[in-house]
Formats: sequence, structure tokens, C-alpha cells
Amino acid sequence: MCGFCGYLNQRQDIDPALLAQMQDTMVHRGPDEEGCFTDRNLGLAFRRLRIIDLEKGSQPMGNEDETLWLVCNGEIYNYKELRQDLTAKGHSFRSRSDVEVILHLYEEYREGCLDKLRGMFSLVLWDKKEKTLFAARDRFGIKPFFYFYNGSTLAFASEAKALLEMPQVSREVEEASFAHYLTYQYVPEPTTMFKDIHKLPAAHYFTCRAGERPKPLRYWQASFAPQNRPLPDLLAETRSLLQETVDLHLASDVPLGCFLSSGIDSSLTSALAAKRQPLSTFSVGYADTDYSELQEARATARFLATDHHEYVISPGDFLENLPRLVRHLDEPVADPAAISLYFVARLAAEKITVTLSGEGADEVFGGYGIYREPFSLAPYKKLPAFLRKALYRGSRLLPPLPGKGYLARGYIPLKDRYFGNAFIFNQAEKTRLMAGGLKPLDPRLVTAPLYREAEEYDDVTKMQYIDIHTWMPGDILVKADKMTMANSLELRVPYLDHKLFEFAAQIPLKYKIRRRQTKYLLRQAFTDLLPPEVTNRPKKGFPVPTRLWLKEKKFQKHFHDLLADKRASRWLSQKAVRELYRQHREGKADNSRKLWTLLIFLTWLRVFNLK
Repeated sequence: MCGFCGYLNQRQDIDPALLAQMQDTMVHRGPDEEGCFTDRNLGLAFRRLRIIDLEKGSQPMGNEDETLWLVCNGEIYNYKELRQDLTAKGHSFRSRSDVEVILHLYEEYREGCLDKLRGMFSLVLWDKKEKTLFAARDRFGIKPFFYFYNGSTLAFASEAKALLEMPQVSREVEEASFAHYLTYQYVPEPTTMFKDIHKLPAAHYFTCRAGERPKPLRYWQASFAPQNRPLPDLLAETRSLLQETVDLHLASDVPLGCFLSSGIDSSLTSALAAKRQPLSTFSVGYADTDYSELQEARATARFLATDHHEYVISPGDFLENLPRLVRHLDEPVADPAAISLYFVARLAAEKITVTLSGEGADEVFGGYGIYREPFSLAPYKKLPAFLRKALYRGSRLLPPLPGKGYLARGYIPLKDRYFGNAFIFNQAEKTRLMAGGLKPLDPRLVTAPLYREAEEYDDVTKMQYIDIHTWMPGDILVKADKMTMANSLELRVPYLDHKLFEFAAQIPLKYKIRRRQTKYLLRQAFTDLLPPEVTNRPKKGFPVPTRLWLKEKKFQKHFHDLLADKRASRWLSQKAVRELYRQHREGKADNSRKLWTLLIFLTWLRVFNLK
């Protein structure tokens, strides 16, 4: 787990001082070692966190004749198998590093090397002979990849802040990204909140020469093909594949542990890892027990006999660290769970260098509570369309009442109402909230192409598909990467092994959700490994007491200080924002998610000194 940066210039040789500046912004990603390679108008720089082959795994890394040079952030979990195959083909290796196999795979298969890799990665490979640059990102977008292109210069990095060191990159906010952020609480790929910076989408690569515009191409497609297989067979394969992927993710030459919450996802990874080696586990929570998972996590740790550590987060902890958290996120991501991740990573980094976590299980196995909605709507959808339409139109005239939302969801098509796990401000709210001249873009601009790709799927699977391509790379994996790397800790996500996903994509709907229980197959596959109270526990999802915090005077003062900043009025209506806060403070509405979204954006404007 590391960080890279670099640039390719059509007209000028590399400026070593600029490359060093970019590299220095990411010391936290790799405090153990730095490296640099230049080839006239191409420069690669690297920060390393030593994980595998501590002595010889340095990067940038060259092949035998040093005609290929690689920087790679991530881990290749099937590297031992690949190494054996490549050695049999005559390739010789200089190290035991997992990423060295990429150089030799590229020699054999060029872009086709990506099909062979099982892991998380973003990478850049320079071909000195051909003067071409090859860049790629893993199938799910676990590892980040930012780039900038202006016609003559292509720059790239593991973090956007490295690109901001380049004089060509402006500090302007992208208006369209701001509009989508207000809907999603993050900026959907491939854009960023920075006007000049883009993301290479998950499962994409590009090859280009100096001066050529990158043209990302997809090399892998997440697709679902349910099969009506016997339940015992599915249970056995779930057990086998999840144990296999956890075993692969345990490869490390440094201490390794697990994050542990109250839910089944992290409990399972911890349990499967604990079968193989002594294990340290880490949890965080809050003093208010309604927002804490510490008690349940502690009980699971006792059951698994792990070396358990925990930390209680206070409101003061958060306010003190807020600018640091937002700076490490690069872009505003208004998921309160990022707070928990930052502090649990800080705790874990005192003991270990690598941690396993449960991210991705809900998207892969169907775990979010919202995925039950198509089942609850099924009886209502049996009514004639004209009657549902009449009921919906009538309900719009009523004040907020129980059941009003149900009538709306039963009438409005899924593609027009489901935009992923987070939906913060609707169009009318955005119109009131955004400063004059800004357009509240339709969120369907993001999701409509995905719904077209998923049109043959049932509604639950469509929701999974949307989340895998929006919520997961835009929110879940961003905070996972950035909050752990902020603490120089490598996070691994066994549920996002693509072999495991390709199996899970075959699970029929009846075994994803059954009797209103989500992740049914996953829970049933491990009933003998964990207590029933763990396997049957509903998802909490790192709850954070933002609703209460935002009513405290110190939070109110901090928020209104940010709002008074002249930069804020460029983007937000002061009147509309203050009214949202007044309603929340007086208990007339729970606006905590909305206010949190604005708080993170306002902090981001200040931290990055943006226009």
C-alpha cells in the first residue's frame, strides 16, 4: 500500500523539484521509503509502505533490461501463482514483491495482463522503447487514480492533492460536480470536485504517448447471472470461496489485524482470519450507546479470542481533527462513517500495518436494508397502474403522513427514484440551496446509463448494480482508502475479490433476501462459525451521533463560522442554509444528513483554499 505520482510532458523535460513536491504531499501513504525514475519528459515518483519483501520491493521498479518501469499502489493476491507460471515461461525475478509480476505479465500479454490480476491496484507502467504510458485501475476501484490533461501534459497521482502542486492545475470548483455532490454526498466518477482533475474509472485502463489525450477503456464488466442451484451447493461454495479470499488477503511480512464492528461482515473476516493466525482486532464507538457498536464488537472479540483494542470518540476529537480528515479525503465525502474509520485506523496503526475490513459485502451479497423495498412494494404494485397513479397524485396534496412515501415509491419507477444508498437533497431543495446562477443538475445524468446496462435485472439487482458503480467507488472505497492511508495503514477488502463476486453474481434473488433478512446466503453459510446474535444482527453501518452533535453550541459556532467565509456565498444561499440549521436546532426536522453534507463541503473549501 503506497502512493505514486508523476507526469508526462510533450515539450519539456521533467522538473525534479516539482516531482519531489508532488511526492511530498503523500508521505502518509508511504512513510518507509521514497523512489524516483525519470526518462527525459517522463517522471515517476513513489512513496512506499513496506508490506511484502521489505528489502527488495522498492519502486519505481524495472524489468530485467530496464525497458519497462512500474509504479503500483495496491496488492496482487495471486502473485505466487502468477510468478510460477511466468518463471516456467522463462522470466526471471529480482524480488519477492507481489507487484513485480505485473512487469512480466505486461511483457507477455500487454493490456491483457489485467485479466490475470487478482487484487486491488492502480498502476502506471512506462515503456521506454515504445515511449508509451500504460495506466490501469482495479475492477472495483479499491485504489484511487487521479489524472490531469491539458493537451501537452498528462499528470497522474494516487491523491488529487499531489496534482494541485502542478502550476497548470487550477484551484477552481467544478460546478456540475457540486450539484451532484448535493444529491449523492460524494462526487460520482469520472469527475472530481476539482475542475481540472479527473478519476480513471474502476475497471478501466488507457495507453497513450506524450501529448495524446487519455481514452479510458473498460477491461472488465460487473454482471449478474442468477442460477437456480441447490441451496446446499451455494452454501458450500460461499464458505470455500470466502475462506480462500481471506487466506489470500493474509499475505504480509508485517503485523496484520482486522477492524471489528457489530455486524456480520467484519465479524466473518475476523473469524476466518483468526482460524489461520493469532489476530488483533480494533473497534471504535461513542459515549452515547445508541450510536456505539463497542459492546457487541467486544463480545465477538471475546468469542474469537482476539487481542482486542477499542477507542471512544468524543465530539471534541472530531472537531479537532475535522480539517485533517477533509484534507486526507481530497474531495468532500459527507459520509459520517468516515469519522469512525479515521479513528479506528489511527488506533490500529499503533499495533499493525495491515488490516482487513468488511467493505463491499453489502453490494456483493445484497446487504443494505433498502434492498428489501421491492419486496414491500410488491403487493401495492399489483394494483392497476391507473389506480396507483391516482393514489400518488392524491397523496401529493397531503401533509407528511405515514405511508405517503410508500405511495410515491410504488408509483415512481425505480430509475427515477433510486440513485444509490445516499440521497441528500432533491431538485427543489437544491434550487433553494444553491447560490444564484448555479444549476441543480438532474441526478439521472449519472445513473441513467447504468440503468440501461441493468435493464434486464430484477429491481434488487438493479439497486446492487447502481451501488457497485456509484456509491461503492464514490463513497465506501474512498473513505476506506483515504482514512486508513492517513494513518499509514493498509486496508484490504476480501469481499471485493472478483472471483468471489463472480460467484455471488449467480445467487438467485430468493437467497439474497429471504423473510426480510438481507445477505441470507452469507449469513446461513457461517451459522456454525459465529453466534446467532452476530449472524442475525441487522446492519448498523458505523452510526455517528451527528444529529446530537449538530445541536451543540460549539458545532453551531463552527458551522456558522464556515458559512460566514466569503467563499461559501459563491456556492450556497446563506438564508436557505441558516433556515435548515434553525429547523434542526429547534427540533422541527432532522436535517443532520443535509447539514453534515454542507459542513464537509464548507470545510473542504477552506482547507484547500478554493475559489
